[in-house]
Amino acid sequence: MFSIDLTSRVPIYEQICEKIIEFIINGTLTEHEQLPSVRNLAKSTGVNPNTVAKAYQELERKGIIYFVLGRGSFIAELDKSELNNTALADFDLSVKKALEKGISADLLKNRIDFIKGGTKKGERHD
Repeated sequence: MFSIDLTSRVPIYEQICEKIIEFIINGTLTEHEQLPSVRNLAKSTGVNPNTVAKAYQELERKGIIYFVLGRGSFIAELDKSELNNTALADFDLSVKKALEKGISADLLKNRIDFIKGGTKKGERHD
């Protein structure tokens, strides 16, 4: 389904949550679609099943997935704007921290443009 970056500072369960949210936003996963079982996802990603279970519990707590006893976990009916807000929460926190450390809003905007491929590295928009 997807890979996990074991060298990342982001906890593995959060990476799983983020990836599932990303798949929902881009339409790879749709409402009421069944997710892989905890064991299958753990095996395919090479992580502990308890880590996958923690990710699923967090997604269920946020209302992004739901669990059906004996059947597994499924994508919930979601308001896309609410899901976008969930996905942007980490971004907002990172932007706030960057601003607090003195990074200008213009530099952050340029960085976003660079990431989405709108500018070449080092190019500035003044």
